[in-house]
Amino acid sequence: MSIGENLIKVKHNIPKNISLVAVSKTKPTSDIIEAYNAGHRVFGENKIQEMVGKYEELPKDIQWHMIGHLQRNKVKYMAHFVDLIHGVDSLKTLKEINKQAARHRRTIACLLQIKIAKEDTKFGIPADQIAEILESDEFKSLENIQIKGFMGMASFTDDTSVVRSEFEFLKQQYDLFAAPYNFETLSMGMSGDYPLAINCGSNMVRVGSAIFGHRNNN
Repeated sequence: MSIGENLIKVKHNIPKNISLVAVSKTKPTSDIIEAYNAGHRVFGENKIQEMVGKYEELPKDIQWHMIGHLQRNKVKYMAHFVDLIHGVDSLKTLKEINKQAARHRRTIACLLQIKIAKEDTKFGIPADQIAEILESDEFKSLENIQIKGFMGMASFTDDTSVVRSEFEFLKQQYDLFAAPYNFETLSMGMSGDYPLAINCGSNMVRVGSAIFGHRNNN
């Protein structure tokens, strides 16, 4: 099937109220244009330099989501256009995003990445530190960021009971903070597990290979 057909199939499989981020990392701009021409506008990248290059080449009504682990020294390269940053896992990173957003006189939307997987390779804020960050004077002084909600990555395992428990844990954390902080986004679920993530309460999924095919090694 073509990229456009894959996109239609994925959209058919998710409820209307679920936001779909088409993960275009490592894919050429021609693939993104194919999805764009099929009506999609939200794309996710995990490397800032690659996203900047695509932003410069492609239509400006595309919403770019940074979904990879964020290096603070590279925030400046995307601060003028990024629509949503998914993987924010420290107050230091929030401060850098705020600084760069202020330089461009804009507010940047962010999701806090919460550590839900047992694997040491997964980044994220431990759940018991969320309140400490959100209630700190340092956080409250940041005027050029807006926390929209939480993001999480489940363990890389075929054991769906493990993945389900991790998604359910993140949903519980989200529910604790959503009303007091006006959160609206819970980003969890990728090509292999997005139906389960939606079942557990996700309202934003990050889908790459189911749309674009298996990605190039990079």
